[in-house]
Amino acid sequence: MCGMENGMRSFLTKEEKIDILKEYKKNLENEAKGVAERIKELEKNN
Repeated sequence: MCGMENGMRSFLTKEEKIDILKEYKKNLENEAKGVAERIKELEKNN
């Protein structure tokens, strides 16, 4: 498999790790925003 698993290299550069973490953080923030919107919807419908 040439040192690759799931299409990713075994060793990432520091910059690649930072980019991946920033993207992950953005996804988490978007998820949290969606959860907050859903909570507001549910509270409004009570």
